[in-house]
Amino acid sequence: MVKIKMEENKKQGDLQILKKHIELIEYTYLLCAKYPKSERFCLCADTKNALNEILRNLLYARKEYYPKNKLPYLNNADVELILLKTYIRLAYKFKYITLQNYETWSSKIAEISNMLGGWIKSCSKR
Repeated sequence: MVKIKMEENKKQGDLQILKKHIELIEYTYLLCAKYPKSERFCLCADTKNALNEILRNLLYARKEYYPKNKLPYLNNADVELILLKTYIRLAYKFKYITLQNYETWSSKIAEISNMLGGWIKSCSKR
C-alpha cells in the first residue's frame, strides 16, 4: 500500500509540470495577442511551436515506463525551453512585451525548468 501511494505521488508530480506548462501556454497566448501583426507569423508562431514541442515531449516522457527511456524526451523538452527563453528575450528586446510581462513569463518558465531538471535528475539516477 505504501508503494502504491509513492507511485501515485510520482504521477501527481509529473502532472504538476503538465499543469504548470498548460498555465504557461494560456499566458503565452494572451501575450502573443499583443504582438504586432507583422510578428504573429514569425516570432509568435515560433514561440507557440516551442510550447507545443515541450508539451509533446512531456507527454511522451510521461507515457514511457522505464526512466532511462524518458531521458531523450526530457532532454528535448529542456532544449525547447531554452529556445522559448530566447524567443521571450527577443520579444522583450523588440518591446513587444513589457518588463512586467517579461518577468512573469520568465518566472513561469524558470519554475517549469526547475521541475524538469528535477525530473531529469531523478530519471538519470536510476
